[in-house]
Amino acid sequence: MKLPAVINVQKFSVHDGHGIRTSIFFKGCLLSCWWCHNPESQSFNRELMFDPGKCTGCGLCVKACPHDAVTVGEDGHAHTSKGTCVTCGACLDWCPNECREIVGTQRYTVDELVQKALEDQQFYERSGGGVTLSGGECMVQDPDFMEELCRKLHFEGIDIAIDTCGYAPLGTYRRLLPYVDTWLYDIKMIDEEKHIKYIGRSNDVILRNLEFLAHNGASLNIRIPTIGTVNDDDESMLAVIEYLKSHVGMPPVNLLPYHTTGSSKYTRLGRPYLARDLQVPSEERMEHLKDLFLQHGFDNVQIGG
Repeated sequence: MKLPAVINVQKFSVHDGHGIRTSIFFKGCLLSCWWCHNPESQSFNRELMFDPGKCTGCGLCVKACPHDAVTVGEDGHAHTSKGTCVTCGACLDWCPNECREIVGTQRYTVDELVQKALEDQQFYERSGGGVTLSGGECMVQDPDFMEELCRKLHFEGIDIAIDTCGYAPLGTYRRLLPYVDTWLYDIKMIDEEKHIKYIGRSNDVILRNLEFLAHNGASLNIRIPTIGTVNDDDESMLAVIEYLKSHVGMPPVNLLPYHTTGSSKYTRLGRPYLARDLQVPSEERMEHLKDLFLQHGFDNVQIGG
């Protein structure tokens, strides 16, 4: 059984399902959404995050690196060669400004994660909360690991929610279905061409997995990241509405307005931020889209959450 990398175990989370929750964020996702606010969760590999704004060019990381992967440039900042760096982390302890970080180093056994979850069981019971498995994408982690984790959490009486983009093997959804209380399921858009452009993959697998869950009695909560100039137009939302009514039903819907709070992470990872020219939908626009769902019979629609 392969132990997946975990970016964070976030306690007292209130935005990843109902009640107070412990959210476990796994590293690795097969999609590459332009607007992803956790880009450090996309790759399955360890990655260096570097904040040039904190770097004073002292050169201590240059001396600490055993692979000669770091230099100080003419701009006075440290620069790391991705082709040479092996993310060993030797440079981290030498940086006086803490501008270097390796993400993807934490790996837990199933029992260790269950124990972390049990630490806050009293809060789950009082608030109707539980554990949310998220990412990245938890459904593309080792399926044996995920099934055992869900089985043991379920045995302990802990409510389980899975936050998923839907792009994962159908077999993993089939294996976890008996243990999961709520599926927080992302739908970005129905138009396949736009889906490939902005997300990097066809939405065929995503829609088929969603239909499988719906047809097998899963409790679903549809979450729609809403991005200005991409999918916040009436045509895009009406396509989602008609698809859900025809193939899934009318489960609760959360409209999640795009935000730019994760944009600085792209600089720290040395990646371009493709969503730079996309727009944050206005409050008026979000209210209009909410009304659109309500007008078509959806009785549980929220903005955010």
